[in-house]
Amino acid sequence: MNFLAHIYLSNNIPLVSIGNFIADGIKGSEYKSFPRDIQIGILLHREIDTFTDAHPTVRQSTKRLHQNYSHYSGVIVDILYDHFLAKNWNRYSKVPLEFFVSNFYDLLEDHFELLPKRIQHMIPYMIADNWLLNYANIEGIQKVLDGMNRRTKNLSGMNNATSELITYYSEFEQEFTEFFEELRRFSTSKLSELTTKFALK
Repeated sequence: MNFLAHIYLSNNIPLVSIGNFIADGIKGSEYKSFPRDIQIGILLHREIDTFTDAHPTVRQSTKRLHQNYSHYSGVIVDILYDHFLAKNWNRYSKVPLEFFVSNFYDLLEDHFELLPKRIQHMIPYMIADNWLLNYANIEGIQKVLDGMNRRTKNLSGMNNATSELITYYSEFEQEFTEFFEELRRFSTSKLSELTTKFALK
């Protein structure tokens, strides 16, 4: 899953949300240097990624892209799934997406000093272009894929994946919807486990 899903699955716990958001840049045991709730968020992120990567529905989505995008297919599916979460946000939250996103940006700014340098550098661009809100439209997803393609020095061709998104839109959306219900239950359970584990330390 990509940024929006990880934030959403943090159950509105502020520092858990930050940990879940920054986790890709935290390697190995580096997470132990952060405050408790950020540690929980980082470990939750890793559990979500492991569950997602092994799930047969996600693999079905990934397989549809593999011929054209090879090992980048999983990254693309993460982004496409965030699109369907944003598009169908009212199904999953009583808080409007624009308010949810704005509150998260405020949270990042309030705890800016806790963020890794790479994330600190990224935040102004993220907020200025309102990445999280713009996941809801295909134009926003195109910008994300354009940026990811540039990061691979244009080798991945990820910028072309909106073509498959449009062609197989209903298939991707159905797969996301089926998978995300399972992922929500898994994340709720795993967050409870992690919180209990840290409370006993």
